Order: sequence, then structure tokens, then C-alpha cells
Amino acid sequence: MTASDSAFAPPGTRAEVEEGTAFTPRFDRDGLVACIAVDAHDGRVLMLAHMNAESLARTIATGEAWYWSRSRQELWHKGATSGQIQRVVEMRVDCDQDALLIRVEVGGDGGCCHTGRRACFYRRVVRGADGAVTLEPAGT
Repeated sequence: MTASDSAFAPPGTRAEVEEGTAFTPRFDRDGLVACIAVDAHDGRVLMLAHMNAESLARTIATGEAWYWSRSRQELWHKGATSGQIQRVVEMRVDCDQDALLIRVEVGGDGGCCHTGRRACFYRRVVRGADGAVTLEPAGT
């Protein structure tokens, strides 16, 4: 399924997109829209993934997060093998409808990252006094 054959209407005028009530997600040239998942209870950013029209429609229909895996080129039901199912509590769209934010409750051990961590954003980018840019643990 591509954005062109999805159940979602194409975006309208700027005013309709920014102020209207129609959900008209703007998929990029690859048919994807970015989706940020945050913990519904504490607001921690858990992960960034992408959705195509089919995974977005499945997410809305099932109340569980479905994504498009760019590396595997396939639909991905988050937690189907790990038990870390993401139950969607709320979905929001940004002003120009090209990014989504979902508030989720995570099943299983509560983790989201394939590295075994709770969240994918576990390192911060640091610029040292010598100008070198490195990564360091971000803590919780």
C-alpha cells in the first residue's frame, strides 16, 4: 500500500491542513511519515520510527503501534516478538501533518530499544573543549 492508494485523503490547502479537522497526513516521497513514541505516564521519549499508510491505518484500527521498518522493508508490529506491545493512548499530528506523536503504554518489560534499553535515546552528543564531538551516556 502506498500513500496514493491509502484511505487517507490528500492534504488540502494550507489553512485546511493547519486549522481544519480533516486528518490528511503528508507522507514523504518514500510514502512515510515520522512518528515519535513517548511514554504515556512520564512523557519520556522512547523512540522515533516511521509509518506508511498501511501501518498508520493498522495503528488507528487496532490501538497498537505498527511501523514501517526501513531496514527490513516490511510492516513491523512493535512488540510482536519481544512482548513490548505499544498500546496507543493518544495520537497527535503536528501543524503541517508530516509528523506524528503517539503516547503509549508499553507491555512486556517496558523497553522499546532493540539494545535492551527502555528508550532509544540513551546517549547525548557532547562537544569537548578540543572541539571533538563524542557520545556519552545520557542517564535516565
